[in-house]
Amino acid sequence: MPPIVVPEEVEFTAMRAQGPGGQNVNKVSSAVHLRFNIHASSLPEAIKNNLLALPASRVTKDGVLFLKAQESRSQEENKAAALARLQAFVAAAAHVPTTRKPTKPTYGSQQRRLKSKSTRSDIKAGRGKVHE
Repeated sequence: MPPIVVPEEVEFTAMRAQGPGGQNVNKVSSAVHLRFNIHASSLPEAIKNNLLALPASRVTKDGVLFLKAQESRSQEENKAAALARLQAFVAAAAHVPTTRKPTKPTYGSQQRRLKSKSTRSDIKAGRGKVHE
């Protein structure tokens, strides 16, 4: 289970949303900028390092992760959406891929490989000059 982001470690800034929407977009500050300081967070060190490795468009040189949410007309829904996206980033950073365990090739696969090699060898040997 990935660690949960503490909402107190997240800073929200309200702003006007971009794009079409008419009067609501022009007057209401419903879009949300989320700022999350990775260095100052209570996450484990390994997850912090994975988050800091995100592209530079997401994380600044100071270790602050930025997210913008403007899908909804409600500021509260946008805050919840931004927090959910941040939690998804943390969950992805916490995921450790399982290492592949190499296995031996089966007896049948070894025999098929050797047969195809000898068949190929016979084909190539038949391409030489015919001796009388």
